[in-house]
Amino acid sequence: MAALLIVEDDKKTNEAICEYLKSAGHETIPAYDGAEAIQIFREKKIDLAVLDIMLPKITGLAVLHEIRRTSLLPVLMLTAIEEEDTQVQSFDEQADDYITKPFSMVLLGKRITALLRRSGQGVIPDTMTFGEVTVDFSGYSAWDRDGKIELTPREIDLLRLFVEHKGLVLSRNQILDELWGDDNPIIDRTIDTYVKNLRKKCRFDRIITVKGIGYKYEERK
Repeated sequence: MAALLIVEDDKKTNEAICEYLKSAGHETIPAYDGAEAIQIFREKKIDLAVLDIMLPKITGLAVLHEIRRTSLLPVLMLTAIEEEDTQVQSFDEQADDYITKPFSMVLLGKRITALLRRSGQGVIPDTMTFGEVTVDFSGYSAWDRDGKIELTPREIDLLRLFVEHKGLVLSRNQILDELWGDDNPIIDRTIDTYVKNLRKKCRFDRIITVKGIGYKYEERK
């Protein structure tokens, strides 16, 4: 779980972003103007900032400049402004990414996930062992003492998603959004089949069914 500073002066937009990112397992800390954002940055441990450019009191670019005086934490600029020079100025101030309104929450979530991975936050090991089964997430392979286990790339991605959100309940729709995005070709109940296959192939009971909601991953001793 990462601590995300969400700096957006429109209350409804800020609340919507926070709600979506909380559902993805993150802690969110809202701020509604530039001065408040700087104060929170100085007082709390932040893993990533989503930063609007047009802010009351202090502009987003000024906040970014202040952050970069002491920190290299990932910063994603969020704004309705689409002019090229504003984007260039954001990157000149060492922003890590840029997204314009209106935007997809799924796309925002994926951009944040990518930035956290690049910075070393929320990263799981490339190789993990689950009981008798070892999974290589980067190499998309799995094996036990008897040899290779036929896990599909999608099954491995699903297992990674569960491990990254250990202890948190993921709805079927959240899983669809994360692994298939807006253009998903399957229905949510197909997730049940993927989970069933994972349990059978990996021979573990770490993916728990939460009735009426979805699934969560728990470590087993």
